[in-house]
Amino acid sequence: MSNAAHPAATRDVPDGPLADGGTDTSAPLVTVTGLSVRVPGGPVLLPPTSLTVHAAQITALTGVSGSGKTTLLRALLGHLPAGAAIASGTLDVLGHDIPALAPEALRQLRRTRLAYVGQDPGSALNPRMRVRQLIAETATDPSERAVLGLLREVRLPTDDGLPDRRPTAISGGQQRRVALARALARTPEILLLDEPTAGLDPALRDEIAQLLRHLATTRGLAIVMACHDPELVATCADRVVRLSAPARARVPAPRTASPTGIPDKAVGIAARSVSVVFPHRGGAQHALDAVDFTAPPGSATGIVGPSGSGKTTLLRVLVGLHRADSGTLTLDGQPLAGTARGRGRAHHRRIQLVPQNPLDALNPSRTVSAALARPLRLHGGLARDRVPERIAELLEQVELPADFARRYPAELSGGQRQRVSIARALATEPDFLLCDEITSALDPDTATGVMELLQRLRTERHMAIALVSHEPHLVAAYTDTVHLLDAGRLTAHGPTATLLPEGGALHG
Repeated sequence: MSNAAHPAATRDVPDGPLADGGTDTSAPLVTVTGLSVRVPGGPVLLPPTSLTVHAAQITALTGVSGSGKTTLLRALLGHLPAGAAIASGTLDVLGHDIPALAPEALRQLRRTRLAYVGQDPGSALNPRMRVRQLIAETATDPSERAVLGLLREVRLPTDDGLPDRRPTAISGGQQRRVALARALARTPEILLLDEPTAGLDPALRDEIAQLLRHLATTRGLAIVMACHDPELVATCADRVVRLSAPARARVPAPRTASPTGIPDKAVGIAARSVSVVFPHRGGAQHALDAVDFTAPPGSATGIVGPSGSGKTTLLRVLVGLHRADSGTLTLDGQPLAGTARGRGRAHHRRIQLVPQNPLDALNPSRTVSAALARPLRLHGGLARDRVPERIAELLEQVELPADFARRYPAELSGGQRQRVSIARALATEPDFLLCDEITSALDPDTATGVMELLQRLRTERHMAIALVSHEPHLVAAYTDTVHLLDAGRLTAHGPTATLLPEGGALHG
């Protein structure tokens, strides 16, 4: 582990680390010494770690999945996962011993001087409130002028009706920036970010990097971000703290790409001329505009495009979580109801969604065993005494130890939660697995491991996979065909090797 100036940090930042190895002499806002966190009698969530954080600087926490990046952020906030406790070390934030701080004083510190944006910021946005209300709710200045100014500061438009939309009517990238605006609205001194560019396309990632650099410099803001994106770190981080975790041996499954592509006579799941319209002041926004989609049995299909192009909306329509305003859905040539409520149990079993944020699929108050047992009871038809054995088999399929069944989601790393989320979807033995940015918050090695896992399961089960991703190299390596979306329209569809050669720029 290191706590040094990043070698690429050559920007002229006040009191920042120098390219020749100089250090910041200003008093740190955060000092962490030998901090470790674990669940008593359970796993270590953060091995002993030290760092200092200074005003007007960006500190990046990097490391493999499971190394404790998110746990460290939550420790700085004084909000550790349920059941977790500090095992050793000291933690000083803005002159306060966080573990010893009284609850009311800690709440006051969070309201006025600290701000946190989690890995899935959309889940923290009240779906019944409009964007302008969400920001005004936390603002020290809730005026219309200040709210719109914050939206512009995080590079969101204010003249196309977005301030009056609800979170469900904006893209994941827009939700992330609304959450950032909410955090900035309280004028904090320290901003904690967990994977701030997860699920964003490269153009938006570069925009967020510039934005973070601007916020640190102009506001004198200390930013601490957990990040697995090396390009973002190289672009904007002043200091890098590399966390390490014991590596678990993994035997990669051999990749067996289909030599002939998608079978000509396959039927599978299909959408025809599907449109979804979100109303807003003065008109309507087409999230999907007459989009066609097909995923034959055993196929691997990529869905790519910039943030806000309709990728997640398409998956939600296919799985029945969002009714299309027009168009038709079919499964093996037969009509498929537009909502999950209108579908039979067989359709629920056959079509499963793995969401971008695994906590969307995992109840934090229930163990992994309970999360996997529910779909087994609903769709597996297993005798009660067979359920534990089947849970162990599912965990083995996603390359997790059987004893993980006793853990809670908060005791797992992001990569481990993603594997449990996949295991939960696989419990029904689906024919179609819809995956929404499932590698966006994972380090490169873990992301590759998850994709190898899906490739193996696809081969073994002849299961179709639809993969929404902003990572062209993964789409190029693990899919046969690709659908390109832009502003809700299908701009091209065809072999991945033609439209996305070697993971490079999109064609078509």
